[in-house]
Amino acid sequence: GDLIVSEDVIADVAGHAALECYGVVGMAAPNAADGLAKILPQSRLRRGIVVSSDEEGTTVSLYVILEHGVNINVVSTNLAEQVTFALKEFVRTPLKGVEVHVQGIKVR
Repeated sequence: GDLIVSEDVIADVAGHAALECYGVVGMAAPNAADGLAKILPQSRLRRGIVVSSDEEGTTVSLYVILEHGVNINVVSTNLAEQVTFALKEFVRTPLKGVEVHVQGIKVR
C-alpha cells in the first residue's frame, strides 16, 4: 500500500530539526502583519513552517528568527541541510526543497 504523511507531521519534524540548528532562536509567523517578527512558543511551532506539495515533491518554507552575531548565510545553509536530512531520514517523502526566510534577529 501507500504511505501518506500529513503536512502537519512534516512541519513538526522540520520545526524540531530547525530548533536544534545553531543560531536559530525560534520560529516566526510567516505573515507578520505589523512587520515585527515574534518568536512562537513551542506549542505553535507549525505556524512558522509552510508545507506545500505537488507532483514533483514537497517544499518546506521555514520562517525563523536568528541570534544576533551569527553569519546569516552560513546558518541558513546549515538550517536547510539539517531540515533536509531530518525529512529524508524520518519522513522519507520526496523533497523538492527547503526555503529559509529570516524574519528577524534577536539579541540575547
